Amino acid sequence: MPKELGEKVVATNRKARHDYHIEDTFECGLSLVGTEVKALRLGKASLVDGWAQIVDGEMWMESVHIPEYTQGTWTNHATRRKRKLLLHRAEIIKISHRIHDGGYTLVPLKIYFKDGRAKVELAIAKGKKDYDKRHTLREKEDKREAERAMKSKRLRGE
Repeated sequence: MPKELGEKVVATNRKARHDYHIEDTFECGLSLVGTEVKALRLGKASLVDGWAQIVDGEMWMESVHIPEYTQGTWTNHATRRKRKLLLHRAEIIKISHRIHDGGYTLVPLKIYFKDGRAKVELAIAKGKKDYDKRHTLREKEDKREAERAMKSKRLRGE
């Protein structure tokens, strides 16, 4: 029986949803060393520059920053090392076919603990152009204004 039940989010990559069209998401296990787990349990990580790739049939995540554990000794980890992602072979093959079709990349969306185990939500994404980003922001603002107008109408009793 795991010590922790449920899901505890450690880090999210909010910028990814702004910069990419998210096509599909996968839950991956994360192979970590002891001090990385302890640093993550403190809630410290940054996914901003992170990305993943498939090398020789294995999934690797790179450029994700997990800071050194403060009470760690000489056994501390490198902050931006390559970390292996744990997926079934069929999922890796499915992802590699989608990636090689062209224009897609693998972006980590969040790191979290699920029932005591470190997981990564990985997305197959396509980069947005500047005009797509402006369009998305405009839609969000329009939606927010419409909700404000509806709320003010309800409060006035109309």
